[in-house]
Amino acid sequence: MSIHRFSVIILFLLNATVMSVHAAAAAENTAAPLSLVVMDPLAAPLSCPCVEGYAQRRYEVLAEHLAAALGRKVKVTFGQTLKAALRKSGGKADLIIGKDSVVRADSSASKVAVLPIGQLTDMQGSTQQHGLIVVNRDDPAKSVSDLGGYTIIFGPSEADEKHSAAQKLLTAAGIQIPRKLTIDLACSDGACKVIDLGPKSKTAAAISSYAQPLLEGCGTIRKGDLRVVGKTAPVAFVTAFAAKGLPVAERDRIKAALLDMATKPKVLEAMESLVGFLPITDTTTSVAPTVAKKK
Repeated sequence: MSIHRFSVIILFLLNATVMSVHAAAAAENTAAPLSLVVMDPLAAPLSCPCVEGYAQRRYEVLAEHLAAALGRKVKVTFGQTLKAALRKSGGKADLIIGKDSVVRADSSASKVAVLPIGQLTDMQGSTQQHGLIVVNRDDPAKSVSDLGGYTIIFGPSEADEKHSAAQKLLTAAGIQIPRKLTIDLACSDGACKVIDLGPKSKTAAAISSYAQPLLEGCGTIRKGDLRVVGKTAPVAFVTAFAAKGLPVAERDRIKAALLDMATKPKVLEAMESLVGFLPITDTTTSVAPTVAKKK
C-alpha cells in the first residue's frame, strides 16, 4: 500500500471518529431533561422550616440521584397544584411526586395520564397518612359520636384524608353529613376557626395528620389549643407517578432508580425517609377507620 493511500485512509478514519463524537455530543445536548414535578407538601419550597428536621425534603438531591442512575439531566419544578407546576415546566411532567389523592385529582383535571410507580416512606417507614377530627380544647365533645349538630369544616375534595375519609369516619359514628359542606382549603384555616370561635360554637375541623406538627411549630396555634376526637382510616400519602406516555422501558428505569434510593443514605436523609420508595400495594384499602372512645 502506498504512503499516499495509507494517509487518505487514516484521514478518513479520523474524520469519521470526530464526526461520531460531535454527533454524540449534539445528541446529549439536545436531549430534553427528565421533567420532575414535585407537589409534596413536605418539600422544602412548599413548606416552612419551623420544625427542625421535618417538612424540609430536598428534592434537588433526589434529582441528582435520578440523573446519575438514568444518565440524563433532571429538571425539578415545584408547585402546590399540577396546573401551576405545568405552567412553570412548559407543560411537561415525566414524573410527578406528591400527595396521592391530589395528584390523581389534578392529573385528571389537567388531562395528564399517569401511572403510580412507588410510594415514599416517612421517617417511621410508613407510606400513609390520616385525617384528624379536632375540636377546641375546652369543647365538651369527647369522640366523633358527640359531634351531632356540629359544623364540621372539611378539606377540599382532592384531599382524601380531610374530605372523603373524614366523611366516612363521621358516618360510621352516626353523624349526618350535610348536603352542603363547609370547606377550607388549608388545615390552618379550619384549625384557627375552631380556636377563634370558641368551645361553645359547636365547631370541629378535619385536618391532615402531617400538618399537625407544622401548625404548632410555626406558631399558627399553641400546643394544646386543639384536641383530637377522631382519626380516619389511613390513606396513601406521597406517591410517585410516571407519565403514561413514557416508553415502558424508560418508566421501568425510573421506577428502579426510585427503589434504589433505599441504598443511598444521603438521599434518604435529604428526603426525610426511612427506606425511600416502596412498590405500590393495595393494603391501604382494607384498613377500617378508628373513633376515639369516650372517657
